Amino acid sequence: QVQLVESGGGLVQPGGSLRLSCAASGFTFSTYRMSWYRQAPGKERELVAGITTTGSTTNYADSVKGRFTISRDKTKNTVYLQMNSLKPDDTAVYYCRAASTPGGRQIYWGQGTQVTVSS
Repeated sequence: QVQLVESGGGLVQPGGSLRLSCAASGFTFSTYRMSWYRQAPGKERELVAGITTTGSTTNYADSVKGRFTISRDKTKNTVYLQMNSLKPDDTAVYYCRAASTPGGRQIYWGQGTQVTVSS
């Protein structure tokens, strides 16, 4: 059974930090590209960050560059999103996504974790 289980969300003040985790099971983690997406109320889901199967290449939305870092640990089948200098605009539900390689024919999503940035 495929599972992507996110954790680490919560309430944080502006300027604070959070680290999200996404634990994967039920598929071959090392062959899947991993990404974090987010969806704020009334907005479309958007890509935040992505990482290749080996972790050698990452990409980020312009809005989070220099503040967020995506990484993966093959020994734990887990992908992380370190979020620093958080802003109220970062408030959203954050989702973990797995895409098979090559081609992304198989896509899996986690259930999401809420991140709220507020004073």
